[in-house]
Amino acid sequence: MNMKADVQFENLKYRKEGHIGILTLSRPKSLNALNAKLLNELGDAVDMINSDASVHVLIITGDGKAFVAGADIPEMKDYNSEEGREWGELGSSVFKKVELMKIPTIAAVNGFALGGGCELAMSCDIRIASDNAKFGQPEVGLGITPGYSGCVRLPRLIGQAKAKELIFTGDYISASEAERLGLVNKVVSSDELMNVAIELAGKIASKAQIAVRYSKLAINKGIETDINTAIVFENQIFALCFATEDQKEGMNAFVEKRSPHFKTK
Repeated sequence: MNMKADVQFENLKYRKEGHIGILTLSRPKSLNALNAKLLNELGDAVDMINSDASVHVLIITGDGKAFVAGADIPEMKDYNSEEGREWGELGSSVFKKVELMKIPTIAAVNGFALGGGCELAMSCDIRIASDNAKFGQPEVGLGITPGYSGCVRLPRLIGQAKAKELIFTGDYISASEAERLGLVNKVVSSDELMNVAIELAGKIASKAQIAVRYSKLAINKGIETDINTAIVFENQIFALCFATEDQKEGMNAFVEKRSPHFKTK
């Protein structure tokens, strides 16, 4: 099923530029705070985009002054323990869908990426931030822990000690500090954010897409398992590439000194 660029959501905007999908979280009056409606729509959008063979890279960004300023506190403040568990499972499951998309994902982080916003950015493969972006997991100041896998992803990205410091204190960090720690790939001016993200997405989209997706699969698998198992898995993925038309085209183009024309076959 192909997802049309004019599909309408209440809290999301979606458009396509060639093989690039651009998904914008849009609750600007609440700084794109994550409520149940937005999370469910995000999950549905990910499912539809993942089934659209014409989309090779997805960019996720926020509408207005923020990427996502966090979860919708008024919606969750009166939850009991069971309702809190269900809320955490909803966000975690949607962000896991983002992480497991077969195509590469780029978070174009404009403004605040706090709590659930930081966790959503971390579920993407690559993070590009505007120079005015702020990152943080401030949940302990609200009497809760990060609930959308922040305690899991942040240490994997920046190391345990620094992740513990940020989570225990609830401190915000600047985009430049996030880049220094390895949380962000690149920092650019806010005016250039989407241009840079689209340029990067286009570069990825121009490559052999089966190989790109297999590479993502091998990296994700390798992080989650021991090194010997990861190497065996990578070798299997490498071998599968030789059953594709793209491998023949890519290597023939190299030998013939011309640009390849990949077909994702």
